[in-house]
Amino acid sequence: MSDATIDVRVIPRASKSGIAGWRGEALLVRLHAAPVEGAANSELIEVLAEALNVPKRAVSIMSGARSRQKRVRIEGVTDEILSSAFPRLRGS
Repeated sequence: MSDATIDVRVIPRASKSGIAGWRGEALLVRLHAAPVEGAANSELIEVLAEALNVPKRAVSIMSGARSRQKRVRIEGVTDEILSSAFPRLRGS
């Protein structure tokens, strides 16, 4: 199985963590953790791994570790699996 990459936009310090849909071409993810000492990045990895049913070690941040806009690689997941796990609403 191949790897997939996805652009992610995070919102730290949210009241609840989870996938919040799409913002443009990026998956929007709300994180309860603050962006301090890698806590938000760790939580992002946990949220994506749980949503895709893959181990945390399969999710890695390729770029944007210190930014709200990130590029994330998920090992062992195809683009088709990503599309079905995080569907876009019609018209967006």
